[in-house]
Amino acid sequence: MSETLVEKPFKIAVSDDQIDALQKKLDLTRFPDELDDARRDYGVPLADVQRLVNHWKEGYDWRKHEAKLNEELPQFTTDIQVNGFGSLNIHYVHKRSEVEGAIPLLFVHGWPGSSLEVRKILPLLTSSSPDHASFHVVAVGLPGFGFSEAPKKKGFRIAQYAEVGNKLMLGLGYTEYVTQGGDWGYWITRKLATEYGTKHVKAWHTNFTFCEPPTLTRTPLLALSHLLHATSLYTAYTEAELAGFERTKWFQEKGYGYNLEQRTQPQTLGYSLADSPVGLLAWIYEKLVNWTDEYPWDDDEVLTWISIYWFSRAGPAASVRIYYEMHNTDDHVGVPFAGPVPMGVSYFPKEIMVVPKSWMRTVGNIVFEGDHPSGGHFAAHEKPEELVHDLRKMFGKDGAAFGVVPSKSGYSS
Repeated sequence: MSETLVEKPFKIAVSDDQIDALQKKLDLTRFPDELDDARRDYGVPLADVQRLVNHWKEGYDWRKHEAKLNEELPQFTTDIQVNGFGSLNIHYVHKRSEVEGAIPLLFVHGWPGSSLEVRKILPLLTSSSPDHASFHVVAVGLPGFGFSEAPKKKGFRIAQYAEVGNKLMLGLGYTEYVTQGGDWGYWITRKLATEYGTKHVKAWHTNFTFCEPPTLTRTPLLALSHLLHATSLYTAYTEAELAGFERTKWFQEKGYGYNLEQRTQPQTLGYSLADSPVGLLAWIYEKLVNWTDEYPWDDDEVLTWISIYWFSRAGPAASVRIYYEMHNTDDHVGVPFAGPVPMGVSYFPKEIMVVPKSWMRTVGNIVFEGDHPSGGHFAAHEKPEELVHDLRKMFGKDGAAFGVVPSKSGYSS
């Protein structure tokens, strides 16, 4: 039987000392030089960072955005016992729909995001209408991210993140629920479906379109088809899937360096992220721009995103250790089919990696696929209406996952 958790209301309240210290750091910034006509070829342009830093110092009002976050997001903390790691104090967003039959949904973020990525989709998912399904939403702050406590011991891996998510839902009284996640949220919700499927996790949805390439031992027909494509003898891929290969190739050749550093020497990188707000800004801003589809980032929007990392409970260095833990285990090698739990996938063309639909169907029991002409990695933030549309369609009255949570159809009785 699950243990009932004690919800403690939470408000973001960064101290004046922390804000003053940030200003002092910004005042001492030493910028690098830049080559003529470097553009984005060498990384984030100097002019972009200088503009953002000047705004951070002189125009950006953290207190205003802190107040907005607290107003819009019902936040809580609770203590969760993690096997082998003791008790961790976890921050999360929890909003119930007015619809009593709403579907419990666990939203899981990734890096460089936070539980506050749920901000735009929260009012849409919880809204009440006879025309679409409604959800009770829980957005977990992963340990080491945002305002959640970080583990102090080595070996906190995908299984532990999944354990936290499952125990949080059970402790809130949601013994049967569905999930949505991208980036690390994909791996964590996949683990949730594998470990807690059918009993607790009734369906899962992702916008991270990635899986291992087909192999002759696991998926021989797909592997043979891909081999014929590689030798230009035959291709069964659509135009969108071919574009996905190009996007994936770009990411692997031009955008993968951060991953190699974070999964091999995260502590070394951590000194820069923890000590230099400008270093943190450049490190994450690069991804915000490169991983989205021409999304019109507002400077305040960017600085709020970065400030959450700078003011985070454990500091920004804690968030990158998930890469080391994941890639120094077998968690990512030969990941098993996620089982019979219904799965949904939303395809956005500027996701950092986009594999063919036939490959994704080897991941789990796919019952829903949504295609979109634009959009990138941060779907909940970049394309909230489209993501919510797909969830409503998947779990709605005509959807393949309608009624997967008994007595929680998503609609009023």
